[in-house]
Amino acid sequence: MALLATATTSTTGWVVGYVIGIVVVLVVVALVVPILVLAHSIGNEAKLINDSLTESVHNTAALAELNTTIEYVGVIVPGLNRGRTRLGG
Repeated sequence: MALLATATTSTTGWVVGYVIGIVVVLVVVALVVPILVLAHSIGNEAKLINDSLTESVHNTAALAELNTTIEYVGVIVPGLNRGRTRLGG
C-alpha cells in the first residue's frame, strides 16, 4: 500500500509538469500565430506598395525635364509677345 501511494505521488509531479508545459506551449503558439499572420499580410502589402512606387517613378520621370521646359518658355513667350506687338495686338 505504501508503495502504491509513493508511485502515485511520484507521477503526479510529472503530470503537473507536462500539463504546465503544454499550457505554456499553447499560450506561445496562440501569441505567435497572429504575429506571423500579420507579418505575412504586411509582406503582401509591402510588395503592392513597392510596385506602386515603381510605377510612380516611371510616370513622373518626365518631370526631370521640367526645368528645361521652363527655360524654353522664358524664350518663347517674349518672342510671342513681340510678334503680337508687331501685329498690333
